[in-house]
Amino acid sequence: MELLLGCGSKRDKQMGSETWTGLTTVDLNPDHRPDIIADLSRTPWPFADDAFDEVHAYEVLEHLGSQGDYIAFFAQFTEIWRILKPGGMLLAKVPSVDSPWLWGDPSHTRAILPETLVFLSQKQYRIQVGKTPMSDFRYIYFADFEPMWMDVENGTFSFVLKAIK
Repeated sequence: MELLLGCGSKRDKQMGSETWTGLTTVDLNPDHRPDIIADLSRTPWPFADDAFDEVHAYEVLEHLGSQGDYIAFFAQFTEIWRILKPGGMLLAKVPSVDSPWLWGDPSHTRAILPETLVFLSQKQYRIQVGKTPMSDFRYIYFADFEPMWMDVENGTFSFVLKAIK
């Protein structure tokens, strides 16, 4: 089972295997005819725990929350973790720091950089807190992701995170 967040009018699979397996689409705009109409900036999301093997988010995460709003940031990534099965994968693309679209699009409210992903790993908190300037958000963030792959190319930051449960 796979979920495509913020599908818009596209249904093409940009990462992972070539074909979808039990695709569910979600978008805020009903004109795009998603399977589920939902505002992803509001949690909880309308999905059961451990429902998906993969969650795909292409050019959508930068539209959620606002830069510096760590409460919303961790709430949204906790939702992704919650709806992923143990070992499930988040496959995502966002504008890279060198993309003119990062802040050029007036609807982009958050930058997600390779360094941002450190804050989604409980292992990194254990390694870094008290030894580096890393802020400790474990009092509000209990989910856990392991970065599996990341790439910055042509103005896009692509990454895959594995849900650790």
